Amino acid sequence: MKYPALVPDKICTTPVTVYRENGLNRDGSPKRTVIFEGKCFYKEKTKHKITADKQLITLSGEALFNGDIAPDTDDIAGEVRILSGIKRRIYASEKAKNPDGTVNYTRLELI
Repeated sequence: MKYPALVPDKICTTPVTVYRENGLNRDGSPKRTVIFEGKCFYKEKTKHKITADKQLITLSGEALFNGDIAPDTDDIAGEVRILSGIKRRIYASEKAKNPDGTVNYTRLELI
């Protein structure tokens, strides 16, 4: 059975590059690799969350992708660069799954 895409390609219009940080370079800077380069549905909104340590975090955006952008891992951490020059850190990631276990869309909450 084919499930409908909840984030269809026709609404994904913002060009982005998603980087994963894994390890450190010799100079101490984080080693970054590109895991996705393409288009997404990006919206900026301000939302406040309280962490388990009782710290207030302000989320500044959200990026929605059709399908699975990182099939090799469940946890996505790193940075998102939007074509207009905006850089955002990834606070949380979510992979919404269909009943058959395939990933319908990926959502990144950005700081």
